[in-house]
Amino acid sequence: MQSLLSKEYKNEFVNTFEGDESGSLKPRQTPGMFYSKAKPTPVKSPELLAWSEELAKELGIQKLTDQAEIDVLGGNKVADTMQPYAACYAGHQFGNWAGQLGDGRAITLGEWEAPDGQSWELQLKGAGPTAYSRRADGRAVLRSSVREYLMSEAMHYLDIPTTRALSLVKTGDQVVRDMFYNGNPEYEPGAIVMRVAPTFLRFGSFEMPAARQEIDNLRQLVDWTISRYYPHIQGEDRVMTWFKEILDRTAELMVEWMRVGFVHGVMNTDNMSILGLTIDYGPFSFLDDYDPMFTPNTTDLPGRRYAFGRQPSVAQWNLGCLASAIAALFPNTQQLVAELEGYETVFTLKYRQMMGNKLGLDEVREEDEALITQLETLLATVKPDMTIFYQLLGDLPQEERDSQKIFSHFQESFYGEPAEKAKTLLLDFIKAYSARIETNTTSREESQQLMRKTNPRIILRNYMLHEAIEGLTKGDDQLFNKLQKAMKQPYSRDFDEFFKKRPDWASQKAGCSMLSCSS
Repeated sequence: MQSLLSKEYKNEFVNTFEGDESGSLKPRQTPGMFYSKAKPTPVKSPELLAWSEELAKELGIQKLTDQAEIDVLGGNKVADTMQPYAACYAGHQFGNWAGQLGDGRAITLGEWEAPDGQSWELQLKGAGPTAYSRRADGRAVLRSSVREYLMSEAMHYLDIPTTRALSLVKTGDQVVRDMFYNGNPEYEPGAIVMRVAPTFLRFGSFEMPAARQEIDNLRQLVDWTISRYYPHIQGEDRVMTWFKEILDRTAELMVEWMRVGFVHGVMNTDNMSILGLTIDYGPFSFLDDYDPMFTPNTTDLPGRRYAFGRQPSVAQWNLGCLASAIAALFPNTQQLVAELEGYETVFTLKYRQMMGNKLGLDEVREEDEALITQLETLLATVKPDMTIFYQLLGDLPQEERDSQKIFSHFQESFYGEPAEKAKTLLLDFIKAYSARIETNTTSREESQQLMRKTNPRIILRNYMLHEAIEGLTKGDDQLFNKLQKAMKQPYSRDFDEFFKKRPDWASQKAGCSMLSCSS
């Protein structure tokens, strides 16, 4: 185990690629550059609010022993071998080309090599301005930092590919934010998250050199990315094989989001990981009442481009942007287009298998497609609480046929009394589902076990996060600490105090339902 200060950090990215070494934090365009050096701007009084012991142990980071190490997490101190920088990338935002973007409030400190040889980038979010901050201050507020810290770790324990969070630090500074961009700015407590990933490279990292016609830079980045993060890919067609694997990982990620009802909220190409990780937690949410057209992002209204049910198709669109970026590396785009068009097939196969697991099926048969469609129609019509509905489905006695008892069993998941049509859909589905379960080659106990491994019981609902943030703002960390424990056992029944629907008061309250990109 090593300390944050004494570790000898690797700096492979900055030592490999061209960057702006000036250290200037003035906002500017940086053509030909992959990054700009940027030291964190010191804060008033960094105070540790949370530390992931499990992640620290995995990385081989020893327990914090003094304020100097907390100063690293708060951006007030940099280890001798760190070479902090902000990455340059571009992106399509809400379907429109946005040009150069880059790390506007994120600074990568260096690369930490874990005991198993895996390298991890350590990155501070909210550590001050960089060359890519444009008109922003490069800071983050407590509410957004708490949300990222808790949710990225929660997604890890849900077994969903994600960046991780090592620490959460309160800065002691006040930050001005207009939460809903409606002309009502307020001071909020500042905070910084140290987030961790093998790499924070994203689709937009490749769009940037492609847009600037820097083909040699593009080729260098692609070759380096494959060699470093996809070393198993060899041969003359390695770039195409690489793209196919990114497509496969992205489809898998979308399936996982759909499995737990996660809505990212801002699936711009600069928020799409080249490793297929969930990255950049902003106005996210889990579904409460099931609604394929739900978006938690106020900026996404009224078009709802990034609504829950549209995420898989948006991922394909984003993959198209990546394909366009690397197209210059191929003599023609015929195979790229073919692979991209095959995304739907890849996604559908993975999605059906996932749904079969959620339903406890021994295998997914051709005729099960109709059952899955029947379920989706039921959910979209009744709009029950998604998480609670699947839990109750797993607990439903297989032999139950009484209509009233079935309604009573699922009552806990309803946000309102179902209409007669909805009741009919529910009864029809339960009848079809029960008949299908009876044909399983596995036992009912094995079926239920599969369902309990696939369907989370505890999710970090927005209203819970909001209450925890309100508590921390007042100096009360009780709920925050409880959520930290509960998120590590999302499939357990040990934290059933959080197994409950969104309360009525939270459906319209700011921060509990809709959020902005500043969240």
